[in-house]
Amino acid sequence: MSENQLLETIERYLNGEMKADERKKFELLRKEDAELDSKVVEHKFFTNLLKQYGERVELESRLDAIHDEIDVHTLKESLMIHPVWIVQMWRNHHSKISVAASVAIFGILTFMLVTGKFNSDSNIEQLKSEVNLLHKSTNSAIKSINDIKSGKGAPAVERYSATGTGFAITSDGLIATNYHVVRDASAVSLQNADGITFKADVIYTEPEHDIAILKITDSTFKHLPTVPYTFKRAEGSIAEQISTYGYPEGIENYNQGYLSSLYGQNGDTLHYKISMAINPGNSGGPLWDSRGNVIGITDSKQSTFEGVHFAIKTKYLLDAIKNIPADSLDNKIVLSKKNMLTGLTEAQKTAKVKNFVFMVKVYNQ
Repeated sequence: MSENQLLETIERYLNGEMKADERKKFELLRKEDAELDSKVVEHKFFTNLLKQYGERVELESRLDAIHDEIDVHTLKESLMIHPVWIVQMWRNHHSKISVAASVAIFGILTFMLVTGKFNSDSNIEQLKSEVNLLHKSTNSAIKSINDIKSGKGAPAVERYSATGTGFAITSDGLIATNYHVVRDASAVSLQNADGITFKADVIYTEPEHDIAILKITDSTFKHLPTVPYTFKRAEGSIAEQISTYGYPEGIENYNQGYLSSLYGQNGDTLHYKISMAINPGNSGGPLWDSRGNVIGITDSKQSTFEGVHFAIKTKYLLDAIKNIPADSLDNKIVLSKKNMLTGLTEAQKTAKVKNFVFMVKVYNQ
């Protein structure tokens, strides 16, 4: 296969254009061929950089267009004598304002100025500062792309031995997963939806319930927003619609099904039986009911028949959380009591929760 043909195949794989059989063969080939796997990782990283660069160039162009329409010096002189409450508002919130919001705000400010209703200092110099920062960010992206092309910036391929899924319990980095995912691991890391990997430690396990609690210990990790789902101790209902999000084969994946039984194999009370496609790599993922409550942890290790899968009930996870030794924690565990998923479509739920679900990478020496 020529280099161009290989790149075309990788593009089809990353874009989800392969049929199931072809994709399965390609993923098997990735596992067997380290060089091919490296090329896939590098190409995905490269295309993400190109996408980010394109978005930044578009943002810069739109901001420049807005800036060109404003007589900065005249507007500044007219406004300097007025109170500074808008200046404070801008300083506190400018980093959160999107391009669309920027267009709206500047339109309103211009209208107020023309009609004589404007009575505050907008600190136009802040906009110039933002544009300068954008220039620096764009130049950095260009350098990264050039480095990738020349081979200087090619990312190192991680050599982890297995993957699973984990999900956030708290916003400060406590993650739940299956015990069998991290059993015998010499090291563990967690990769988020943006492809950023963080170091993590296993701080508590309950092998009999196949539950493990991890803690993100990486200095680069910033606290997550408030966890958008709650944890339901009460059992679910048979035929209830359920869903999960995880990383089978190391690729993010959403699945939907229903709760087929309140018992596992041979009537065990630890598991639910679920009708849903669960594959290796899904282990340790969250199982949500139709309202967005976590009711279980997917457990692919228990699957023995085609189409028959299981999940550990949330009440065992909640018990495990209570059993974590206090000296293993930085802060007291406070679980989210507000469900922000109720009433959303499945697509909206998935978009809201994906940043709280991680790929668990296991390293064995």
